[in-house]
Amino acid sequence: MSLNAGTTSVFNVAREVSPYGFFLANDEGEVLLPYTELTGSKPKVGQQIEAFLFYDSEDRIAATMKRPFLQLDELARLKVADVHPRLGCFLEMGLGRQLLLPLSELPEHIAYRPLPDDEVFVIMKQDKMGRPIAKLALEEDLAPLVFAAPQSWNNTWVEGWVTKSLQMGSFVLIDGGVVGFGAYGLIPAAERIKPLRLGERVRVRVTYVREDGRVNLSMAQRKEVGRLEDADRLLAFLKERPGGGMPYSDETEAELIKQRFGISKGAFKRALGKLMRDGLVEQKGSWTYLKELKDGGGTDR
Repeated sequence: MSLNAGTTSVFNVAREVSPYGFFLANDEGEVLLPYTELTGSKPKVGQQIEAFLFYDSEDRIAATMKRPFLQLDELARLKVADVHPRLGCFLEMGLGRQLLLPLSELPEHIAYRPLPDDEVFVIMKQDKMGRPIAKLALEEDLAPLVFAAPQSWNNTWVEGWVTKSLQMGSFVLIDGGVVGFGAYGLIPAAERIKPLRLGERVRVRVTYVREDGRVNLSMAQRKEVGRLEDADRLLAFLKERPGGGMPYSDETEAELIKQRFGISKGAFKRALGKLMRDGLVEQKGSWTYLKELKDGGGTDR
């Protein structure tokens, strides 16, 4: 047998060696418990203690009395402490040091990759050298832990963490609260108002509760509510523009509208239609103008 990093074992305190710490021993071998890794009272030689095994900064296996947020083969949601463009993400694991989530585990699209303070669901594994690393928790890892969303969730707003982002949409683990671990949902690409990162915290609306208990999600309000909010936003935008005009209209490409206003072309047209019906704006060519300013001497462009 050998010492297994990422696990907690019971050891006998074999001896103290100043200025390094205590050497611990069991049937698997002997390991140093540095003074910096002590918690509580100082152990005594001959005493039995529990210690977690890890690799130190010099790639030597060592012991700590601190308790990590997860151990080998366990799943947990960990906060991103730092991001390295060539190595991956470093995750807080409760030991004052980080656990590497390798670049190979991250989305290929950079816009979908986590940033510091995002939180990702991972499982602790070992690399080829036996050092602890993080692996992304996949759908099959999360599925046994989730609960079926109730029908009462339909058309309500919920919060959760993005567990995967693809071009076709983003998967979200919705908070479970007292009900359980969480419920699983999908935000289709058309219902995203921006690219979503792995580990990003999102507030979303449940648009449909499926028979299997999973849910369809949207980042937008219902059309009738969203139309009013979008109309107010467009009106405020126009009022801040010189001459009360903007180079956006029904003819503007959908991508330009999404980049500028963060809404779909359909939502833009609904909001614009409301403003036109209310007599507040008018279109001329590819431009839209505040009607009250135009009639009062606004400048044509």
